[in-house]
Amino acid sequence: MTQPFLKIKDLQVQIEDKQILKGLNLEMKEGEIHVIMGPNGAGKSTLANVLMGHPKYQVIAGDIEFRGTDITTLKPHERAQLGLYLSFQYPQEIAGITLENFLRSAKGAIDQKQMKVLEFHKLLKAKMELLEMKPEYAERYLNHGFSGGEKKKSEILQMLILDPKLAIMDETDSGLDVDAVRVVAKGVKEYHHGENSMLIITHHRSLLEYIEPDFVHFLVDGRIVESGGSELVEHVEQAGFAAYKA
Repeated sequence: MTQPFLKIKDLQVQIEDKQILKGLNLEMKEGEIHVIMGPNGAGKSTLANVLMGHPKYQVIAGDIEFRGTDITTLKPHERAQLGLYLSFQYPQEIAGITLENFLRSAKGAIDQKQMKVLEFHKLLKAKMELLEMKPEYAERYLNHGFSGGEKKKSEILQMLILDPKLAIMDETDSGLDVDAVRVVAKGVKEYHHGENSMLIITHHRSLLEYIEPDFVHFLVDGRIVESGGSELVEHVEQAGFAAYKA
């Protein structure tokens, strides 16, 4: 029996004495795309942050295994080196370091070897062209003065450069216009192959018009209450999550 790529068992999480996740269970196989949907406050972003080891969130029960390793107590950089990546819902602006230098340093830290400058620049240029990003953005400070859409493209660019084993996308499609969603979807398709997996957290189907998930899960009040295929997206758009609330 093949071990799960990602296995979350009875995960219970609190923040500032308020419990958010209340026994969440999820399994993913290598190569799969899973989508998490749910109402506001259900725990979707909490799950994304806990998977990456955000110190603000306290795991009070349960465990997380990634490719056979228990990562429940690992630091964020240790999880990143194992192959996890989180695309933020609200990317931060960081002055003082250019996008290119940041990405080259990050890739060197993940791969534990530094690419030559010209080799990296060639790689970066190709990925930026794919995402329809102007080349001058590479020399600007990380996300500094970027529009909302450019920040989200920057997150996808990081994903393409770092090439993680598991990419977690926390509402990367929120607030994007139709053209930006199309470009983000193109980046996702470029990234995804049979040896990596994706966990896409979203409120709506805009990105899913371009990407066919293997599984869709409804997260309500800290638990996954239903799982299925793409048909669940249509169902929730018509009926909402009211039927799953206590």
